[in-house]
Amino acid sequence: MRIEDYAIIGDMQSAALVGRNGSIDWLCLPRFDSPACFASLLGDERNGHWWIGPASGDHPLSTRRRYREDTLILETEWDTEGGTVRVTDFMPPRQANPDLVRVVECLAGSVEMGTHIRIRFDYGRIVPWVRRNDGLLQAIGGPDSAWLRSPVPLQGGDYAHKATFRMSAGDRLAFVFTWHPSHSPKPDEIDPLAELVETEAIWKEWVSRCVLHTEDRWREAVVRSLITLKALTYSPTGGIVAAATTSLPEDIGGVRNWDYRYCWLRDATMTLDALIGAGYIDEARDWREWLLRAIAGRPQDLQIMYGVAGERRLPEMELPWLEGYEDSGPVRIGNAAVNQLQLDVYGEVMSCLYLSQESGLASISRTWAIQRSLMDFLESHWDEPDEGLWEVRGPRRHFVHSKVMAWVATDRVIRQVEKFGQTGPLQRWRALRERIHAEIMHKGYDPARNTFTQSYGSRELDAALLLIPQTGFLPPTDPRVTGTIDAIERELMSDGFVLRYPLAQQNAVDGLAGGEGAFLACSFWLAEARAMAGRHEEAVELFEKLLALRNDVGLLSEEYDPRYERLVGNFPQAFSHVPLIHTAHTLSRPGHTPRYTDLLR
Repeated sequence: MRIEDYAIIGDMQSAALVGRNGSIDWLCLPRFDSPACFASLLGDERNGHWWIGPASGDHPLSTRRRYREDTLILETEWDTEGGTVRVTDFMPPRQANPDLVRVVECLAGSVEMGTHIRIRFDYGRIVPWVRRNDGLLQAIGGPDSAWLRSPVPLQGGDYAHKATFRMSAGDRLAFVFTWHPSHSPKPDEIDPLAELVETEAIWKEWVSRCVLHTEDRWREAVVRSLITLKALTYSPTGGIVAAATTSLPEDIGGVRNWDYRYCWLRDATMTLDALIGAGYIDEARDWREWLLRAIAGRPQDLQIMYGVAGERRLPEMELPWLEGYEDSGPVRIGNAAVNQLQLDVYGEVMSCLYLSQESGLASISRTWAIQRSLMDFLESHWDEPDEGLWEVRGPRRHFVHSKVMAWVATDRVIRQVEKFGQTGPLQRWRALRERIHAEIMHKGYDPARNTFTQSYGSRELDAALLLIPQTGFLPPTDPRVTGTIDAIERELMSDGFVLRYPLAQQNAVDGLAGGEGAFLACSFWLAEARAMAGRHEEAVELFEKLLALRNDVGLLSEEYDPRYERLVGNFPQAFSHVPLIHTAHTLSRPGHTPRYTDLLR
C-alpha cells in the first residue's frame, strides 16, 4: 500500500499503522523505538502483520474509513455484496501492559470475514514459539511475549494463524493483542468494549481543552494535527518523537531512509510551541522536565536528539533481512546524526523555554541554571560551522539559519532577564546579539540578489530562511525578507511546492546520492511567510493546496513527491503537522501575526 493508505493508532507510548485493507503492518512495543513485532511495512508478510477484513469470497465493493470525532479511534468500513462490516481499531491508554483492540461489527446483511496474524519479534527476524494457553494464543521469543485473545478459533500453519468467520447484522466481536516481557506473569485481561468507551472519553476531553483560534473551515485539520502530535508524545516522560516509523524513504527506491522514532530537540520544541498555543500547558511542563533530565551534564555534551526516556546512545545500524519499503533499502535503526553539531537547537530550546514561561508555566531555578550553562557554550561556539537544520552528512558549513537561531537563543535569554528578572550578563549578551546580527547581515545576505543565502559565501538558497520573520530577526515586511521569499519562489519551487535546497546541489550539500520529494514543512513556511508579508490570498491558496495532500484521515508524512503524486518519508510526521497548525492560526489572526510573535513584543 501507499504510505497515505495507512492511519495511526496509539496509546501515547507506542503506535501502530493500520492499512486501508485492514492490515496492521507496523507496531513497535513497548515503546515507539522498540523492535517491531509487526514489520511488514518494511518487508513483507513474513516479517509480521495482522489483517482483519472481508474474506476472499466476499470482495469489498467499497472501502471508507474515519477517526471517531476528536479521537484516535479508527473505524474502517467495507461494503460487500453480502452486507456492510466495520472494524474499529484503537489502543487504550496504557495501564500495566500495552493492548491493541480490534472490534468487528456487522452493520447490515451477512459478511464472511477473515483474519490472519503473523507475529514476528525484533523487526521480523525472530519467529516466536507459539502455543495455546487458557484459550489464548501466546507467542514467546527472547525478551518479548504477546497474547492474542480471539473470539473465533484460529488455525495454525506456516508459522501464522488464521480464521474465517461469518457475521450477521448486529454481531460484534472483539480481538485483543497484548504485549508484555516474556519473564513476567500472564497479563490481566481487559474489557475491550469498556476500554473503547473510556478511550473515546479521554481523547474528547483532551480535545475539549483546546483554546487555539482558527477559522471554522480549518478546525478539523488543526484538531487532527494536534491529536497526532499528542499521539507522538511518550507519556511516561514527556518526550516527543519526530515520527512513528523508521526508514520510510524520502525517495522511493532510494537510500535516504532514516529512523525518526526519537526526540529531536528541534522538532519537540516546535511541537511544544504548537501545543502551548492551543492551551496544553501540562504537555509543556512534562516536556520541560524531560528536557532537564535529558540534557543534564556538561553543556558541550548537548545532543540534537535523545531517546524517549533521554537515552544518549542511539547507534545507527542496518537490518539486512528487511528489503525496505518498496525495495527502498537500507532499513536503518538508530540515527548517526545524534553526534552532529547543529547550533540551531540552542535557539529552539531557548525560545521554547521563554514561551513556556510567557504562557504561564512557572519558572524553576534549575531551568535557568541550565540555560545559563548552554549560553556559556554558545558564546564560544556560535561562530563555528555546523551540519545545520537538515543534518547534512557532507562538510560542515556556516549555515545562515543556524546563525539566526544562535541570535534567537541570545535574544530569548535577554528577554527573560528583562521581563522575568532572571540574572545574567545582560550587557555582554546584548553585545553578542548585535554582533551575531551584524555578521549575518554582512556574510549571509546577498545584496545583489536581495536574498539571504544558505551559508556564508554561497549562492544557494535554503527554505529554512523562510523562518526569519517568525523568529523576530527582521520584520516580515522588511525588503530583505520579502526579497528572500521572492527568490525562494523563483528558485526552490517545483510543481508548486518548496524544496529544502536546490536539487542540483543536493548531493554536494548533504553527501548522499539520489533525490527527494518536496519537504512539506517548507511549503507551510512559505504560506505563513506570505501571510505575514501581507499576501493573504496567495497564502491561503498554498495552504489549501497543502491541506489537500493529507490522506483521507487527515495525516501527513514528511514529504510529498510530485513526480508520483504520493506521500513519502516517515509517517505521520510531527514536523509537517506543526507548521500546519501554525499557518492556520496565523491566517486566522488579524494582521497575520503568529501567536509567538505577539509574545516577543
